[in-house]
Amino acid sequence: MKALVRNRHLPHWDVPGATYFVTSCLAGSIPAKGLLDVANYRRELERRQPPADTTPADWDYQRAKLTFGRTDHWLDTEPAARHLADPRLAQVVVDSMLHFAGERYELLAYVVMPSHFHWVFRPLDAWVDSLGPDAVRRPPRQQIMHSLKTYTAWNCNQLLTRHGAFWQDESFDHCVRDEKELGRSIWYVERNPVKAGLVAEADEWEFSSSRLRTRPGVRCGEPIRKGHLV
Repeated sequence: MKALVRNRHLPHWDVPGATYFVTSCLAGSIPAKGLLDVANYRRELERRQPPADTTPADWDYQRAKLTFGRTDHWLDTEPAARHLADPRLAQVVVDSMLHFAGERYELLAYVVMPSHFHWVFRPLDAWVDSLGPDAVRRPPRQQIMHSLKTYTAWNCNQLLTRHGAFWQDESFDHCVRDEKELGRSIWYVERNPVKAGLVAEADEWEFSSSRLRTRPGVRCGEPIRKGHLV
């Protein structure tokens, strides 16, 4: 499988062997003023000249990360939808992440917030190879996300006795480029509840891999397995 970049409303990178940092938010979770603010910020970034030592591809990557940060601020501070504040729904998402951990992907970090979730995962080579040509038509990252979002949307809507879109159609994703960025990504994911003012310490948040770090054998940067929750 070759490296691919797809653009709908958001850019999506797919690189063989890559680790991904992905964020999905609830449908309607960004308020109207937040959508306007993010759109204006994106246009401002497009007008900026890239730094002299930055390639066009690197500048696109940096702009995507800056736009994500602006969006995440709204999700943390003024979300318009908070279904995942319900512990039952948050647990559905955590269980879904863990279901294929070690089979389809290595799960390196996760957190479920009231309006969105972040996770860091790496598709496993053996599973990717089993996909054959389908891995080109629908990359492994996309297949993993489609499976999780479809399953959790149906189950969460059942618990809420509602119908309609549960997740925003597109997720924010980017490839983790090296070990330093992996460490920063895990730190960002697990510190999100602290940044949002929900807890004082990261391991106080129930629906986060940070809580697992206090258990023997669960170290930062190492894959999380279902058995770690027992």
